[in-house]
Amino acid sequence: MKVKQYITIACFPLFGLFAQSCLDLDPQAQMGDNLVWNKAENFQLFANQFYGWTRDFNLSGTATYGNAFSDGPHSDYRSDLLATSSVNVYSQGTNSIPSEDANYTNLYKRIYYTNLLLNRAEGFGDQEAIAVPVGEAKFFRAYLHFELVQIWGNAVLLTKPLDIDSPELYGPRNDRGEVVDQIITDLQDAAELLPETAGEAGRLTKSAAQAMLSRVALYEGTWQKFHTNGATATDNTERSTELLTIAKNAAAEVIGSGKYHLFYNETLGNESYRYMFILEDGVQCNPANLSKTDNPEYILAHRHRNGDKLSLNITHAVLEGSCWLTRKLADMYLCADGLPIGKSSQFKGYVNPTDEFQNRDNRMGNTFLQNGQSFWDNESKTARTAWTDADLSVARIANVRSNSGYRPYKWAVERQVTDSYESMDYPVIRYAEVLLNYAEAAYELNGTISDSDLDMSLNLVRQRINPDMPKLSNAFVENNGLSMREEIRRERTVELIMEGFRIDDLKRWATAGTEMPQDQLGVLFTGTWFENNWADQSRQLNGDGCIILYNNRTWNERNYLYPLPSDQLQLNPELGQNPGWGNN
Repeated sequence: MKVKQYITIACFPLFGLFAQSCLDLDPQAQMGDNLVWNKAENFQLFANQFYGWTRDFNLSGTATYGNAFSDGPHSDYRSDLLATSSVNVYSQGTNSIPSEDANYTNLYKRIYYTNLLLNRAEGFGDQEAIAVPVGEAKFFRAYLHFELVQIWGNAVLLTKPLDIDSPELYGPRNDRGEVVDQIITDLQDAAELLPETAGEAGRLTKSAAQAMLSRVALYEGTWQKFHTNGATATDNTERSTELLTIAKNAAAEVIGSGKYHLFYNETLGNESYRYMFILEDGVQCNPANLSKTDNPEYILAHRHRNGDKLSLNITHAVLEGSCWLTRKLADMYLCADGLPIGKSSQFKGYVNPTDEFQNRDNRMGNTFLQNGQSFWDNESKTARTAWTDADLSVARIANVRSNSGYRPYKWAVERQVTDSYESMDYPVIRYAEVLLNYAEAAYELNGTISDSDLDMSLNLVRQRINPDMPKLSNAFVENNGLSMREEIRRERTVELIMEGFRIDDLKRWATAGTEMPQDQLGVLFTGTWFENNWADQSRQLNGDGCIILYNNRTWNERNYLYPLPSDQLQLNPELGQNPGWGNN
């Protein structure tokens, strides 16, 4: 890997969270300089930079691992459920070995910084005074190593700052299991060091470490359960059981703390889900006039202040056609009776453009715009001001006759604000995910889950804005010929869509080989309202009369892991390329 011998950090950007401070830290020359590391507050100032490394709408620069909304390794654009105007080679399964990858070099550079703090902390006299920045360093060292595992599998495990000629940098990669064990240890240590309650908004807490632990252990536990990786069935079962137990217990710790809750407001009602994602501070941005401080669901967020420019025009990216939702996603939402569309008598079909939205999970209407629906954006003439009927005079009317025929709604603000200056936070970890982690880990441990476990986890998520929808229960599954696993996975998918989870879920479940080659489709065109009202629709139709967005999609076993960039293999041939990629 490329590690510069002299790395200077002149002024740490504090990413909208904290006051700035300038420290000139040369890792080679000044690591032991007591003038730098002699104060506890300097450890904290150094750790502040870590918060800019989490997932966001779009990270500035060339590293894309943190891009959860725009294209990146975790982006839903690389999955089966979202598309855009250009072919995504990762979604199509046609990506090749890159000559270089900024994700690889940036992740290791940032791991170096976490190790630098931890190394200097060992010689600091007052360990209690630096407990929080040490906990933050351990959390982010785990976070960054987890990125490596998700993207490339086996990875060079680094737990100390290394010089460019250190032999560890030129050896083979560590097995992913060894890396995951260190991640788990770091997160467990971080949970003991971090405070129960954050002193400032956006800071890590004990629950954040435990929530991240549930994510990591669920990911690797299901990976080991559904991928053999050359291990025996017994070895895989023992390992997956160990990890899934950790995932369930970590999620249970967060749930039991009582510090976080699903966001819901009576005034917002069944639109609480949508408004949660566009809460801001200092401006009226919803009919209940709530702000970020009213949201008890975000456990860790990438913070943004009013007035800061983002690297992405979020509202128009959503509303103006950059994001294409698919028919497959639309069909995943349950009907109001808790049944899939193929089993429910409440499903109204597709003849008229709003028929399929009737009697459905309310999250569908929070995520999709319906044809003819009034909506608002951030333009001066089409933004809301009062959140009353008076706003209808400036409303736009949704016309879905473009792209896939489905238009997204999630993430779009309604107040007037200059493009790219929306200031909602990005949820790196939210409580709904923890609840869903718990339900999935509980089920995958033994192939069964109790109704009480469902009620304390998944059903809370389902009924947040669907209070009348039947709960998921063992009797409901049995009586309606459903699959408990499929329903747990469905709930996760519709709740977390457009947040950067889908492709990683398909990979860890080992179902990408089935799901990803399927054509990406738009609305049913033949025999519906669209056929008579969308004259310039020119895309091909499939045998059922649905618009084909992208076909000829492939997925090979090698696509479960990304190929290592060729420059890194040239620097260190001992790294070894991932299976199936050869040298092409």
